Amino acid sequence: MLLLLAACDVERAPGPPDAPEVVFEVPKGATARGLAPTLAREGLVQSEQSWTWFLRLGADGSCLKAGKHQVSPAMAAPELLAALCGVPVADDVPFTGLEGWRIRDTDAALAEKGLIEAGDYIEAARPGAYTAAVTLPGDSLEGYLFPETYMVPPTGFVAADFVQRQLDTFAERFGKDYAGPRPLSEVVVVASMLEREEPSPANRPLVAGIMYKRLATGWNLGIDATSRYTLADWNDRQAFLVKLRDPGDPYNTRLRQGLPPTAIGSPGLASLQAATAPVDSEFWYYLHDNSGQLHPSRTVAEHERYRKKYNVY
Repeated sequence: MLLLLAACDVERAPGPPDAPEVVFEVPKGATARGLAPTLAREGLVQSEQSWTWFLRLGADGSCLKAGKHQVSPAMAAPELLAALCGVPVADDVPFTGLEGWRIRDTDAALAEKGLIEAGDYIEAARPGAYTAAVTLPGDSLEGYLFPETYMVPPTGFVAADFVQRQLDTFAERFGKDYAGPRPLSEVVVVASMLEREEPSPANRPLVAGIMYKRLATGWNLGIDATSRYTLADWNDRQAFLVKLRDPGDPYNTRLRQGLPPTAIGSPGLASLQAATAPVDSEFWYYLHDNSGQLHPSRTVAEHERYRKKYNVY
């Protein structure tokens, strides 16, 4: 009777015919019988016992190949074993999320590489479905998706899994150890502005000090990068100029006091650290010349002289 039941289980796939493919990794040195608990836990076999009986009934598990394999719960045991004995799929490939990228920029880059359909990452990056070793905002994960080079599968990429990895990396690299006087949410927003505003990491603590001083005294931040945040194309100058004149735009820090509603991109570690260690100075204004050199100023008159000198408007 046990042999009959085992044979029936072998012929019956654990999942429906339309079950999606998943990537299953066979560790080096693994045996077919030793994989039974993992295969059962991931729903790729009916049970540990059914897989063990399948092997006892004569299936040759010595052909296993270490590496990642495309398999599915729609496979019966013989098909599954054949897949695990086949040529492994290609190793993971690198994907680099750049510092300053918005969620939409990461989505476009993932789509360009063929890892997702356009919009999948944007949809996955909605708050509420993730946990992390930091308190996550309820309105947007912008700023918490750490920019880094990640090794990702060339096939079977899952946007939600990638989002969780980015959140975990943010917590590991910075968030879980943060113990500053300002709320983490404020630090992240300021760091995202620093990432876009100041190209030199060495200057970012000074610029952070100017930002915090303006916030503390009720001055408008006057940061043009925030008005670019919602643009489809960050460098669309005509659309940007329209945004600068729109008092209804919540990201317009020229015309509205306080921080923008969310971060304006993903800050890197240098910007996050600068946002936690602002430098006090006599400066209230700053601009950059055409070479990207920072020119801070103490008064509006001094700031205007720099504007004229470097033709920055």
